[in-house]
Amino acid sequence: MQLGIIGLARSGKTTVFNAVTRGSAQVGAYSSSTQPNIGVVNVPDERVDALARLYKPKKVTYATIQYVDFPAAGESFGKGEGPAGKFINDLARMDAFIHVVRAFRDDSVPHPEGSVDPDRDIQTMDLELAFADLAIIERRLQRLETEIRSMKAGERERPLRLKALLERLKAGLENDIPIRAQELSDDDRQLLEGTQFLTAKPLLLLINIGEEDLPRRAELEAVYREKYAGPGRDVAVMAGKFEMDLNELSEEEAAEFRAAAGVTESGMASAIRASYRLLGLISFLTAGPDECRAWTIPAGATAPEAAGKIHSDLQRGFIRAEVIRCEDLLAAGSEAEAKKRGLLRTEGKQYVVQDGDVLHILFNV
Repeated sequence: MQLGIIGLARSGKTTVFNAVTRGSAQVGAYSSSTQPNIGVVNVPDERVDALARLYKPKKVTYATIQYVDFPAAGESFGKGEGPAGKFINDLARMDAFIHVVRAFRDDSVPHPEGSVDPDRDIQTMDLELAFADLAIIERRLQRLETEIRSMKAGERERPLRLKALLERLKAGLENDIPIRAQELSDDDRQLLEGTQFLTAKPLLLLINIGEEDLPRRAELEAVYREKYAGPGRDVAVMAGKFEMDLNELSEEEAAEFRAAAGVTESGMASAIRASYRLLGLISFLTAGPDECRAWTIPAGATAPEAAGKIHSDLQRGFIRAEVIRCEDLLAAGSEAEAKKRGLLRTEGKQYVVQDGDVLHILFNV
C-alpha cells in the first residue's frame, strides 16, 4: 500500500512524514527539493506480537505501508495550474493521499499566504487536484472526438458512452464535486479502467496542530470531521513536530510525554489506523513456528482471496480454511487446546475473512 503525502509549502508535511516513518528527511528548506522522500513503515500490531510470544517463530513479519512525501506545492498552486506535471504520474500510482493541512502557528515559519487558514488551504488543494483531473478529461475528450469521427456507426457505442461519462465527471468537478464523491456504476468503472484520476482516490485530511493545541485534539478532530468527512475522505489531527521530536526518545520516555499531553497513541499509530479505515482494509494473521505474520486485505475479501494474498497457488487450489479468532487462540494457549474447546472451525470458499482471523489454508497442489 502506497500513501502519498501532499500539502502546501510550510504545512509541516515533511515533519509529519518524519513523525510517521521515524525518518530524518530535511525539513524547512525541503520545499525546494525535486524528489519525493520515501519511507516504509511496519504496521504496529499487538496481535502479531502476542502470537510471536506464543509460537516463538523464526521470523516475525508485520504488514507494511509505504509513505511517499512529495515536494510541497509551489507558487503555481492556487492559480489553477494543478500539481507539477512531473509528479502527476507518480501521484496517480498512489493508493490514497494524505493532505497535511497547516493549523499550527509559528512566527519563525511564516505561511506563504501570510496567515494560517486551514479551510482556505483545504479548498486550494481540492481545487488543484480537480484541475489536474479536468486536464486529463479534456485531453481524453479531444482524442475521443477524433476517434469517433473516424469510426463506423456500429463501432461508436462504447466511445460515446465513455464520452458522456467523462462529460458528466467534468461537470461534477466544475461544481466542486470530486470524482470519489460522484456516483459511478460498475459499468462506469469498467469504462474508466486504467484511468487514474487524483480526486477519485481516498484522501485523509491530516490537520497539523501545534503542541499547545494537543488538549483540544479530539475536539478539533470532531469539528473538522463534521465539516469535511465524506465519501472516500476522512480527517485526523496530529501535532507533527511534537511527534517528530518524540522519535528521538525511547518508547518509554515518549509514552510519558504523550500521557502528559493527553495523547493516547503515537502519531504513527494514529496515521496508520486512519489510513486503514480510509482504505477499508483489515488484517488477517498466519502463525506457526516458522513465521507469525499479518496480511493486509480489503474488508469483504473471501477466504480464497485471502489465500491468494499469501500465494497465488493457494487461491487456485483452495479447498478450505481453518479459522480461529486471534484472541481465542491466545486464550487457549495452543492450537491443540483451541480444537478441544471447539474454537477452531472450518470455512469454505464463501467465507468472508474478518479482521483478526488466524487462517490455515488447505489446498491442492
